[in-house]
Amino acid sequence: MIRERAESGVRVLILLVVGTMAGAAAFTHVHDLTVAHGQPDWIGWANAVAVELMAIYLGLEIRARRRTGRPVGLVGVLLIAFALLSLAAQVAEAEPSVWGWIVAAVPSLAFLALVKVVLSSEPATPPVHEPDQPQVDWTHDASEQVIEPEPQRPTQPIAPVPAVRPASSTVLPPVGVVQPNRPQVVGIIR
Repeated sequence: MIRERAESGVRVLILLVVGTMAGAAAFTHVHDLTVAHGQPDWIGWANAVAVELMAIYLGLEIRARRRTGRPVGLVGVLLIAFALLSLAAQVAEAEPSVWGWIVAAVPSLAFLALVKVVLSSEPATPPVHEPDQPQVDWTHDASEQVIEPEPQRPTQPIAPVPAVRPASSTVLPPVGVVQPNRPQVVGIIR
């Protein structure tokens, strides 16, 4: 139990450090790209916040929709669009070389990977007792349990039902036989 708590604490610490650093780098790249293309400084930060937080929000929305069985198509497309926008800002700010693009893409990819890992993990929930199922006593030994057979009911022979002719001169098909060329009328009982 102590080991699990320690591992959980280390995981949260790593998540916070990597998330903070990757988020800061991604925010900075989006901000710098916005400012480099003529927008004021505050709009650069607004764009950075909008792009990065939309990716997180859309991930949360997908998780909520899956939990309730609602479709996730449009939200998934939007998530991909915002992730690509963040990644494009990273690459646009990089040195124009393959390694420059790869290194610049790392913060955005790490941030998105953390969001995906956190959002895809399901919380552990104890099994819920179903009210229509009998409660099982796991402390009771099954070999001590006595199962009594159900009493047998005497079976009575089924008497044949006499055929009754309709009062009119119309001949009807036997009960249960449907004529394919005759429309069915709901509510008629023979």
